[in-house]
Parts: sequence; C-alpha cells; structure tokens
Amino acid sequence: MNHTWERLGLKIPNIMLPGKGTDYGKWAVVACDQYTSDPAYWQKAEELVGDAPSTLRLMLPEYYLGKSTEEQRIREIRKTMKAYVEEGILKTLPKGCILVKRSVEGRSRLGLVISVDLDAFDYQAGAVSLIRSTEKTIVERIPPRLKIRKGAMLELPHILILIDDPDRTVIEPLQDAGGEAVYDTDLMLGGGHVTGTFLAEEQMGGALAAMGALFDKAEETYGTGKAMLMAMGDGNHSLATAKANWEEIKKTVPEEERANHPCRYALCELENIHEEGIVFEPIHRILFSEGRACGAMMAEETLSILKDQNQDACIAPQGTKAGEHQYAIPVLYGGEEKVLLIDHPSSGIEVGALQNALDLLIQQKGYRIDYIHGEEALRNLAAKDGNAGFLLPPMDKHRLFPAVAADGALPRKTFSMGEAVEKRYYIEARSLV
Repeated sequence: MNHTWERLGLKIPNIMLPGKGTDYGKWAVVACDQYTSDPAYWQKAEELVGDAPSTLRLMLPEYYLGKSTEEQRIREIRKTMKAYVEEGILKTLPKGCILVKRSVEGRSRLGLVISVDLDAFDYQAGAVSLIRSTEKTIVERIPPRLKIRKGAMLELPHILILIDDPDRTVIEPLQDAGGEAVYDTDLMLGGGHVTGTFLAEEQMGGALAAMGALFDKAEETYGTGKAMLMAMGDGNHSLATAKANWEEIKKTVPEEERANHPCRYALCELENIHEEGIVFEPIHRILFSEGRACGAMMAEETLSILKDQNQDACIAPQGTKAGEHQYAIPVLYGGEEKVLLIDHPSSGIEVGALQNALDLLIQQKGYRIDYIHGEEALRNLAAKDGNAGFLLPPMDKHRLFPAVAADGALPRKTFSMGEAVEKRYYIEARSLV
C-alpha cells in the first residue's frame, strides 16, 4: 500500500532555526523538565547565556512552576518569542526535517525532527492510537503547562518519540541522503555534542516508504485499526499539553481548516528504540517532608502502606538482595541506606509496586515528591534531613512496545532515556500562528 505522511500521523514541517553567526552553545538549552530540584543548574545556565540569543528565553524551566515569578517569566517568554521572529533571529527553513546526531556520555544516537499529528495521539487510558503514551498521564500536570503553550507564537521540542524498527530502515539510511549541515556544536553543562542536517521534503521518500512498512507490520501485530506505530520516549506531558491545547482550539476551527492548522501538530524527534545509543535509565523517587518528619519515619510509613495493600514487606539491611518473587529497593535517608524488601508484589515492575504506596503516603501526609534522574543526584538530596530517597532499577527497553500494547500506559516516570545530561536540548522551533 502507498502511504502518505498524514496516514502515518506525521507531517513535514517548516522548521525555524537561528540565523548564521548564532552561538549554538548558548542557544541550545536542556529540556525544561530536568533539574527540577536543582536551582544551581539553572543559575549556571543563566550565567553561561548572558545576553546572547538563547532558547532559555523561550521556555520555562519547571523548577519555576508555582513560584512567585512564574507569571512574569511567561510574559517575558511571549515577548521574546515575538522579538526573535520580528528581528530575524529565527529563520524559517523550507519544508523538511532535520537529522540529528547526539553524542554524550560515550554514546551516540540518531533522531529525526518532524511533526506529529495530535489527532493521532490519545493519552487517555486504554487508547489504541497510532502514537501511544508509555506512562500514565497525570491530568493535573497539564493546566500549568497549558498556560505556557496557550497563545505562544512558537513551540520548541524536547519530545522524543520512539519507533520499533529493528532492521533500521527509517532513520539510519537518511545519513546517506545528502542534506545540508545546519548546526554542529558542543552543548552546555555536560550535554555532549550535537549535529543537525537539513533534509528537504523530496529527500524523505525512502523514510516515508519505510515508515509505511512499519505501519503495515504494526497492523499485523496489533490488529487493523489498533496499530501502535510510535510510543512516547520523553515528554509525555508536553505532548499531552499540546493535545489538550489543540482539542480546545479545534472546537473553534471549521472542519475544512483543521488539516492545516499549525496547532494540530507538534514538533518532536523520532528515534529508533533499537539504536544502541538509547539506554533506559531508572527515574528515582525523593520524598520531601518539609521538616515534618525524618527520612526513617517516611520509610516506615511507606512500609506500613505496602502492608495495608496486602504486600508483604520489610526494611532490610543495606545490600540485601531480592529472592524469587521479591523486589529489593534501596531506601536512603540521613546518610543511611536500607533496603525496602517487597515479597510477592502487586505489580510486574518495581516502580509499580512502590508508586502506588507513595501516592497514598503523599495524599495522607501531604509530603512532596520529585522524580530524579541519576543516582548521585538522588543520594545528595536524600542525605538532607527530612528527605527519603528510593533508588529504582532500570527497565529493559525491549519490553516497552509489548508491555504498552498489552497493558496500556506504565506507571508514571517508569523510565528515562538516559541521564539528565542526555535529554534533548532545545534547538529547533516551529511557528504556531
């Protein structure tokens, strides 16, 4: 069957990039949902950027969500977007995609910047859309992000979407398609190196045919009308926010105009889950009591809730290993390390068994939770009084597509595609008007 990009839930975009002479080392900034408990990181980014044009001025680090400066920062973002467009700092390229090569932490991976159709994505439980959520979407997290997207002139992607392409037929062959190098830079604060090659629409025919073949295979695997062609890697709540924004706008747009409305689409980077440079890292949990309890008490409270959920559990000495039908989750507090040992857990993965208990604990005690990328960062936070950290194991990435197809979205923050420094940096933009 001859496929079109539209049938596959994709669209070739008009990407915007900064003009020649831009310092991409200052322009490119890591995804806003990183370092959410590390204000020092964002202060360093501010110092490095200074007055130079930068995507730091076009997005709101989630560290600032709920802070007193949030509204003012959003107003400044709107103002800067307008200025960057009107002053020609951002230039619009012809229709096409960007082949991205990222090298960091001794690994490299390829990606393709393209637009996805939000009508092909559904974050509701049980959805069988072409693009699937891989983690539970917390709808309460959408409104504060929606405030940022609503009325914005531009979008900048940190969304990574995965395809299941073991034969490497879609993205990898684009390395031989020619194209024009458009950026080549080191990334700030340990982000490694990135290069981008522009590929015009007419250079994308091979990728279209290969994506069509993946679609046909997905229909055979999952059933006609139930094909899972793409699965979220990073940025699930960002894509859900774009979807929620489009659903509101769609009500005001005549049906014949919806196909080409810019807000129907979201810019993202497609990556192949079989790429060797893609590593699934765990996302750890940290509880903050805000001075109301010590870490040891919070660990005991978690244990108590697990028992209330009819899960046999105990706090065991450091280094205790899991036996058959057990999970062993290190719990850290006040410089100590113990093991939360769960026997015959209620979930098929460690994070599932733990998250249910933490959700109840937060609800009952009013503690605050954050999701931490990297063991060192977790240990530093857990060493402080009134905090308790839970160190989780990584997930096998090859289980992702089968698990989501069989059981739907996994517990939120089940995995991370690499450590914080490996996350996508904002570089490309797209007009939403």
